[in-house]
This record gives sequence, structure tokens and C-alpha cells, in this order.
Amino acid sequence: MPSPSTRRVLPGLLLFSSLAVPLIAAGQDTYHIQDRWKIGGEGGWDYLTVDSVAHRLYITHGPRVEVLDTDTGKPIGSLTGFKSTHGVALDDAGKYGYVSDGAGNAVAIFDRANLQIVATIPAGTNPDGIAYEPVTKTVWAFNGRSKNVTVIDAAQQKVVATIPLPGKPEFPVADGKGTVFVNIEDKNEIARLDAADKKLTAEWPLTGCDSPSGLAFDATNRHLFSVCDGKTMTVTDANSGKVLATPKIGDSPDAAGYDPKQKLAFSSNGDGTLTVVDASKSGFPVVQNLATQRGARTMSLDKNTGRIYLVTAEFGPRPAATADNPRPRPAIVPDSFTVLVVDRK
Repeated sequence: MPSPSTRRVLPGLLLFSSLAVPLIAAGQDTYHIQDRWKIGGEGGWDYLTVDSVAHRLYITHGPRVEVLDTDTGKPIGSLTGFKSTHGVALDDAGKYGYVSDGAGNAVAIFDRANLQIVATIPAGTNPDGIAYEPVTKTVWAFNGRSKNVTVIDAAQQKVVATIPLPGKPEFPVADGKGTVFVNIEDKNEIARLDAADKKLTAEWPLTGCDSPSGLAFDATNRHLFSVCDGKTMTVTDANSGKVLATPKIGDSPDAAGYDPKQKLAFSSNGDGTLTVVDASKSGFPVVQNLATQRGARTMSLDKNTGRIYLVTAEFGPRPAATADNPRPRPAIVPDSFTVLVVDRK
């Protein structure tokens, strides 16, 4: 099983095949690529995070985090000094942000006003997905290789718990009421954790899902959206753990999003598509598959504007297979790293 960083930085890179699905909701607006922002530089990437209030986009990019203006795409600054960045979480006070440094086995805390690192907290092995839990004011860093979660008290800036997990964690979400959910990639399930008691409270199998990665949450209806290999999104009831639907999505997904205003769920797929699912209907039908760009498998949604941001790059030729590496991946073309801005027409 590839590591989280490998899965996202060098995706499956399948040749794009059209997944065009007609819009089935009457009057449904379609999404389109509104802009492309060239960032350049070298190295791979992982998750990206929108700060809707401050109009900032945080993008993990190798050993640094790029910070862009969400309206113009202009660089605001960057966070540097990491070994390999994976995710960015933001507190609910607008003051601090938190970066998971996978190869550094640490979480860095930064001041959002000046983008300065104020503390570095040791975590488990390969912290990857990261979330801020607002009820307990804690930060949850999910460690891919040690298969546990490091819980950090935001006020004290210190570790207050390390919770074992049933398998390798991927992306987490907090429900805003004291519960944290995370996909368990190698067990094909969702784990539920109590933030106050700091313990695992449930394991729910994701029927029909293989290697769940990205996860999104509908707080109103309490639905979880896990994107999986095998071109499947699994929709789960966050109260009971019951699987409600398994709509078909694009290939090689790695992130998900949910727009509460439009009642739409999204899957960003490495085959070069963005799948749009109508979450207002019981069948969770797919209403659009937007052609994006090969490798654009991570995304973030601005819930104020409805814009979606994806990142990808261009790739060189695939190297010849060897006995040690029977499925080599193409190299990333330097200075081709790009943000895709998706909006409604």
C-alpha cells in the first residue's frame, strides 16, 4: 500500500477518459474552470486549505506551504523549513494554523497574521491528515505510519493524548460538536473518536469502498462522504454508521468537499475529473463530471464563495520498468505546479 504522500504527490496518472454525465437536476448550474494560477517550483504536493474569512489559500508543496490570495491568486507568503508538508488546519479564532510535517514527525504551529512559526510539537510517525476540533480546542494529527492520532491542546501548545487507531488513517473531519471522524485506508472503514474523552468510540465498515482517502461532512444532515479507489464515493450516516449510497465518481480520487449552500458533494480525481454529487436527493445522483487536469486529485472548497481550488502539475514520460520498480511513475515537470479555480457558470 503506497504512503499518503506517494498517493497524492504522484497519482496513478491514468490516461484521461471522458466521464461526461449529463446534468439531471432541472436548472442545475454547471461548474467550469474559471482560472489557472501558475505557482511553479519543484516537488510534490498534498492537501490544500481555504481560509474563507481571510481570503487565503494554504497549499502544501513539498517542504513548504504556499499562501495565496483566494481572489487573485497572488502570493501572500510561504511557510518554510519543513521536511514534507501534508495538511493545514486552522483554529476558529483566526489566530493560529497547524501544519503536519510528515517526514519531520511533527506539527508546526504558525501565526496567521505574519506566517511565523511559533512552536513545533512532536507527533507520531508521518503525521498526514490534520483537523482542528472547536469544542475542546484541540488539534488532531493523524499519523499514517504509527497508526495513531496525536491530540494537541491548542492553548497549552502541547500533546495531551496519543490514541491508537485500528489501521492507517487518511483524511479527518470534525463535526463541530465534539466528534472527529477519520477514514481508515487499509481497513476500508471510518473511525469515530470522542474529542472530550479522547478515545475511539466506533468503527464503521465502508461497504463497497476500497482505500478511502478524502472525507467531507454535511453538518445539517450529518452525512459523511468518503472517496474511494474503484471509482466510488461512499455516503455514510454520521449517527448510525449506515451506508446510504455509493455514487460512481472518477478514478484515483484523494479529496472530497461539501457545499452546504448548494447541497452538493465533490470528489477530485487523479484521472482529471471533478465529480459533482447532488446530496439533496436520497439517491445521491451524479450531476456532473467536469474535466480538470490529470493529477488534480486534491481540492479545497471556499464555503463563502462556492469556488473550488485544485492543484496539479505536468508530468514527464514514464521511465522504463525494472525488477525493483515494476510500475514506475512519471516525474513532475519543474515549474509546472498549478492551481485550478473552479466556479459555477
